[in-house]
Order: sequence, then structure tokens, then C-alpha cells
Amino acid sequence: MQRLGVAARAAQPVLARATRAQKDRALIAAAVALRRSLPTLLAANARDMQAAEARDLSAAMLDRLRLDAVRIEAIARGLEVIAALPDPVGRSLAEWTRPNGLRFARVAVPLGVIGIIYESRPNVTADAGALCLKSGNAVILRGGSESLHSSAAIHACLVEGLRAAGLPEACVQCVPVADRAAVGMLLAGLDGAINVIVPRGGKGLVARVQREARVPVIGHLDGNCHLYIDRDADVAMAMAITLNAKLRRTGVCGSAETLLVDRAAPPAYLPALVTALLDAGCEVRGDETVQQVDARVTAAVAADWDTEFLDAIIAVRVVDGVSEAMAHIARHGSSHTESIITGNEATAREFLEGVDSAIVLHNASTQFADGGEFGMGAEIGISTDRFHARGPVGLEQLTSYKYVVRGSGQIRP
Repeated sequence: MQRLGVAARAAQPVLARATRAQKDRALIAAAVALRRSLPTLLAANARDMQAAEARDLSAAMLDRLRLDAVRIEAIARGLEVIAALPDPVGRSLAEWTRPNGLRFARVAVPLGVIGIIYESRPNVTADAGALCLKSGNAVILRGGSESLHSSAAIHACLVEGLRAAGLPEACVQCVPVADRAAVGMLLAGLDGAINVIVPRGGKGLVARVQREARVPVIGHLDGNCHLYIDRDADVAMAMAITLNAKLRRTGVCGSAETLLVDRAAPPAYLPALVTALLDAGCEVRGDETVQQVDARVTAAVAADWDTEFLDAIIAVRVVDGVSEAMAHIARHGSSHTESIITGNEATAREFLEGVDSAIVLHNASTQFADGGEFGMGAEIGISTDRFHARGPVGLEQLTSYKYVVRGSGQIRP
């Protein structure tokens, strides 16, 4: 681990000064390597899947872990999308000139060396490695033990891309062991080698990172996302968005966990929404009003309003308008993603301006909480922090800035 830290610290200045052409060449070559290595990647993933099934991991965990030809092609295309994005390094964020003639510029620079700790999803190896590479950051990746072989095979393709571009292989490194002590060493900062840690995984992992890290952390603990159906919502739109927001993929952090329905909505709205969820195989836990809609609804308990289910379960409550919906979100939400469905622009504006979450949407599914859907190519995660980065963490969010000041001999009186 110490060698990884020393190598990353030495490689990062080289990567920070690399041209966009070099970085893009590395990404495109890695995409070519991924496609060419399809049999190797599938074989490595089969080993991980076999071990995961023997450990009796949940269906959601197995789905996150599984690779096939379609998913590998999507990973390769993701690298090409990131290559096509503008270089975030060296951007002039602001410029001004003082009366004494000094010219000031605030310029984007890499964060430095990033440690990324994640679970299950081997695609994160490619996404995180590519985003760090393009943003000029050296990265040390520590994937979950269940994806060790898959992540190593993907990492080999990234290294092949670095070689093709003439960049140090240590720009993107993978922790080669499953030992949990490696996580502790990353969280301690590897004797100053690590500038920031990004966790991507379940609540247990993120809680540990936030509790033990001795370097700054970018991440979120819970994705307790809300969907509010207003009295002025279109019922067909509300139905489609509700089913998508909850059930498209229940194990992602953008899945809606609580549905709030305006008491003043037309009487048919609530039964239609609840029945559609139940018929689609979703467990509904509701308040007293919701329980009267269908005998299959179970009573919600206090903890349900604060729970990220990550499963086909949703808590449903009737509220008195947008103000009570916002109050519920403020009390129970995790500042991740919330959406309002309404045809009333004034109500939408009140919600969008008043809800203090990283992502707020109008007439759209919460499952758009994804950097790729934002046009960022990919993301390392969704940040609910209020400092530095908030929302999807993509290329721009992986940079900081410095001030460049140009003079012509000025001295301070």
C-alpha cells in the first residue's frame, strides 16, 4: 500500500501536465482493449459470480456484479464519451484586472491523488479510473472483494491505454488484495499521499469511511429519495414516473423510497398509483389513508420514512399540499434527490427553490440522478455535501483551482 501511494504521488504531476490529446488517447486505447479482451473479462467475472453465489449474496448485489457483452460494450463506450468531453484542467474560471495592472485568473487544477473505495460494481473501476485520468488526478482504486477478478481485468485494459499514450502506469492503480486492512490504510491517507477519498457503496461502507477517514471525503450516506405528486399533476405522467422512479432499478441510490401524494389531488389518483405499484410487485407501506386504498398495503412505521430500502418497497403518505411535502422531505430526506410532478409552474418553482437537496427535478424520474444522464459521461458518485462538490461527481467536480497572477513589475506600497 505504501508503494502504491509513493507511485501515485510521483505519477500525478506528470498526468496533471499531460495534454488533452494524451489523455484522450489513453481512454480510447483502453476502450479498444476492453472490446478485445471480452473473453478474458467474462472469464474473470464468471469467477467472481461463482464465488458471490456461493456466499449467497442478494439478487441486487449479484446484478451489480454481473458483466456480459452488452455491459462491457457500455463500459467501453463510456470511456469514449469521457474522451470526447472537454478537458477540465486549465480552464479559466474567472479573470479580472486590478487598477494597478495586475491580471488575476482563477484556473482549474486537479485535486491530486484520489482514493476510491467501492463495492460490487466492476464498472466503477473503468468509470472512476477514466474520470480521474481525464481530470489529471492519479487514483488508487479499491474495489470490493467480490469483484476482485473483474476489476483487475478491467484495470489491465486501463493500464494498456496508459502505455499507449506514454503516461505512467501508476496514474491508475488497483489495490491487488482483498484484505480489509488496505481500506484502513487508504482512509489514513498513506502518509500524505492521498488528497481525497471517495466512497461508493452501501451505507455500512460509507459510514465507515466518513467515520474513520483522515483526509477529506466526497460522498453520500443515504439515498432516501422522494417523489411528490401534486394536485395539478397529470395522472398518466405521474403513473409512469412513479413506476420508473421506484422500480426501474431498485438498488440504485436514485430509486424513489417515499411517495408523497397531495390530499387535494383528484380522488382517483391515489388508488391508481398504489394499485399500479402493488400490481408491479412493489410492497407498499402506507399511512392510514393509503391503507384504505387496498388491503395489500401494510401499515408504515416511523422508521419507514427514514429508510433507504434499495428494494421493491416504497413508503406512501398523503400530505396537505406542497408545503407539507417539503416539510416531510426536510425532516426525513437525505439531501440526495427529490422530484415534483405537477402542471402548475408556480408550485414547481416553490418546490425547486425550497427543497434543499443535491438534485431536484420537475416532471421527471428520480432515476435521472446519474452523471451519465447529466451529460458528464460518467460519475464517481452523488455527493450530498455542501462543500466543494454537490450532486453527480464528474470531471469538473474532480478539480479544484489556483490563482494565477501576472504582473509587470508591480510592488506593494
